[in-house]
Amino acid sequence: MPRATVPTPVPSPSSAPATERDVEILRDALGPLRDREQVAARLLEASAKHSFDPDEELDWDAPAESGKWFWPPELVSLYDTPLWRRMSEGQRMDLARHEAASLASLGIWFEIILMQLLVRHIYDKPVTSNHVRYALTEIADECRHSMMFAKMIDKGGTPSYPVPRIYHNMARVLKTVSTTPGSFAATLLGEEILDWMQRLTFPDERVQPLVRGVTRIHVVEEARHVRYAREELRRQMVTAPRWEQELTRLSCGQAARVFSVCFVNPSVYDHVGVDRREAVTQVRLSGHRREVMQSGARRLTDFLDDIGVLRGAGRRMWKASGLLA
Repeated sequence: MPRATVPTPVPSPSSAPATERDVEILRDALGPLRDREQVAARLLEASAKHSFDPDEELDWDAPAESGKWFWPPELVSLYDTPLWRRMSEGQRMDLARHEAASLASLGIWFEIILMQLLVRHIYDKPVTSNHVRYALTEIADECRHSMMFAKMIDKGGTPSYPVPRIYHNMARVLKTVSTTPGSFAATLLGEEILDWMQRLTFPDERVQPLVRGVTRIHVVEEARHVRYAREELRRQMVTAPRWEQELTRLSCGQAARVFSVCFVNPSVYDHVGVDRREAVTQVRLSGHRREVMQSGARRLTDFLDDIGVLRGAGRRMWKASGLLA
């Protein structure tokens, strides 16, 4: 069972007048929370040293290499299903190419939502603070990532794959009314599973060099974004009123269900000449696919469990999504 998350006041050792930061040190099941400004300062320093311009870093003019995948085959949705075994090697590689485009499209959708949530988060905060400066830095990162993913889709010669209209409009509501802890929980859901897959992709020499370059840049820069979101979600879950904590659990569970449905657009199967209904059914029944998705989510679900997000109806929704065993 997760431990209770309650603020623990600690008097400031200084005799100087107390500031809001000095009055208490917040603590949750993972221990004391780090000072918000110090975390942001370190992230700003890391951003200055390890940020990339994809237009300069990547060779966009190089042709695709024959015989190389656009996504590791083990991460393709149909891998190790009866349908996969009937497909030709050419069809499998083509499906990987389309699924890479589908994931890039999903990534752009999430990043556009994230940018709006970050702007809402900092709207009332001191504009000269490190916390706000880092949020603006992250927004700039996400702008580059979205353009990079769009360019990768074009270079792959596939269409883009927008999420179904119903989820597109649900997200419109989410980004308008989401509370702060709900925003950061959804942010981590969108970032951490894709990040896990990309960490397997960029060192994989079977994969196209351009795709490896794109995923390498994204992994390096997303590590900072995950740290920022985790620290802030911990803070929010400690300080939020009970009703907001409960709403966060429910909204996070619903986001997990939507994410699991949208992860691969079923239109990819049409483009490679396999029956969509049969493909969707086999993916749903695939033990390998279930293990891939749960492995990708495990680091996140462990964290959310520790800080008290995976409880009650929200936890049941995560299980229904297939992302939590």
